[in-house]
Formats: sequence, C-alpha cells, structure tokens
Amino acid sequence: MAVRKIRKIGDPILREKSIEIKTIDKNILNLAKDMIDTITRGEEEGVGLAAPQIGVAKRLIVVNFEDSIKTLINPEIEVLDGTEIEGEEGCLSLYSIKCNIKRPRKVRVKAIDLEGQSVDIEASDILARIFMHEVDHLNGVLLIDHLDKKARIELLNKINEISS
Repeated sequence: MAVRKIRKIGDPILREKSIEIKTIDKNILNLAKDMIDTITRGEEEGVGLAAPQIGVAKRLIVVNFEDSIKTLINPEIEVLDGTEIEGEEGCLSLYSIKCNIKRPRKVRVKAIDLEGQSVDIEASDILARIFMHEVDHLNGVLLIDHLDKKARIELLNKINEISS
C-alpha cells in the first residue's frame, strides 16, 4: 500500500484518545497495510506503530517483533506481573530518541485480529513493553509521560535540538 508520514511530538492527534473500531472494512484493512509498510519499509523502521502515529485516531496497532507482525484491533492490556522492570524505549514520534522507562514485566493483551477473531496474547519483557507502549499511544499517552521531571526536560531538550 503506502508508507505514511510519522506524526511527531506536538501534533495534537498524539494526545487524543483513539476511537474503538466497530467494523473491519476495507478502510481498516488498508490502514493496517499502510501501518505495516510504514514500519517495515519506511525511513524510520520500528518494532511497533499505533494508528495515531500516522494521523488516524483509531484503536489499531501493529507490532513487528522477532520476524512476526501482529496487527491488533481494540487492544486491551491486563497486567499479569506488576514487577516493574526498567528498559530502554524509543518512539518514532519522538525522533527515535531512547530513554529508560519502568514498565510491568508481564501482560496479557486481548484484541481482535484483521479476520475479526479474538486474540489473547501473554507477553513478557520486551514484547510486553512494546504492547504497552503502543496501547499508550491509543490513549494519548507518550513515552515522555512516564519520565520524571529531570528526564523529561532532558528529552525535550534533545527533541528541540533535532527538530530545529
């Protein structure tokens, strides 16, 4: 389909809560294909992408991890192990700047796939982190929101240097 432009911090759509997808129609299927193209063939390849990052406020994410691409509609996260582990995260909407974020170690993701089938995935460590990061985007939450004040200021300074 098409590689889409990644929306960057400051774009209001990144702070919107995305709307639930009620019907899997041609538009949703095309959106999913564009999202896959964007993270696999775009200038800024990544391990995950949420629809708001390409300007569409719908609850759809794509995760590209260990040679497997998962496309999930209306994903919901349930924490299975609340032990927080610090790990490095980057975000295409934050110019791929990396920083350390604490997140729960293990989660369950419940969603619908592109065929309309229920999906139930248990994920831990890096994969859990990717799912939580992308679902955050659907709720208008950015990686920067998980940082303390000092780290947030440092990240914003880096972003200002890159974007100016």
